[in-house]
Amino acid sequence: MPSDPTPGDEHHDLPQMDFATFALSLSHSARVHLGDAQQPDGTVERDLALARQSIDILLLLQDKTRGNLNGAEERLLNQLLYDLRMRFVEVSRSA
Repeated sequence: MPSDPTPGDEHHDLPQMDFATFALSLSHSARVHLGDAQQPDGTVERDLALARQSIDILLLLQDKTRGNLNGAEERLLNQLLYDLRMRFVEVSRSA
């Protein structure tokens, strides 16, 4: 039996959570910290330490899921990591 929502709870139509959605969410966090996407408040800021942390989490995920992903999931994770690493280097050099 679902509990009643508490005051202030908002109901959103959230996408179904699967591996791809999770990996894309982490990738988006890295992009936000690289200054490529807006913060939730609409500002754009760079924080390379937080960007690196998000990339490292994806690397950890890649290591811990090795051999357990389907082909599409593995390709997605590899592509996300490649793109984020290249962008991190680019942003780091311009800082």
